[in-house]
Amino acid sequence: MDIREFFLENFAGDLEYHPRRGIVYLALAVGAACFWIFSAAGKKFTPVPLVFGLGSLTLLGKGIYLLRSSTEGFGVSDAVVAAAKRKSLPPIPAQAAQTIQDFGTGGLLLWPLLNFGRDIDQTWSNPPRFRVFAIGAFLFGLGWTIRRLTTPK
Repeated sequence: MDIREFFLENFAGDLEYHPRRGIVYLALAVGAACFWIFSAAGKKFTPVPLVFGLGSLTLLGKGIYLLRSSTEGFGVSDAVVAAAKRKSLPPIPAQAAQTIQDFGTGGLLLWPLLNFGRDIDQTWSNPPRFRVFAIGAFLFGLGWTIRRLTTPK
């Protein structure tokens, strides 16, 4: 497996039409966003609430993508898509690991958005970019490790 296949598998390997998983991801995105929104005013721009805010964006994006029936596959007939609508959820350890990995992707990939926050609010002079990136990388790695350990060989 080359590096391209590795990243494709980890970031987009499970993207398919799956309405149940889409609803789970949307609910988790709302919960993570609420953690950031309802954080105390002085603590809202510390690393942990920022990781929750960025993680909610990635969970929201993936939840919307999982709800789209056009993501089932290119060149697939409507009859095949209709037959594939009743998919069951994956095993709980695999689902939890994938969710942790997707949540960590927010801090791992979206940390440059913190620079826009500094541009909007001039009083925020030192955003915790590295700490948000490190927490996101840790969560992504933790989810990846759990997923690899729980995947049957």
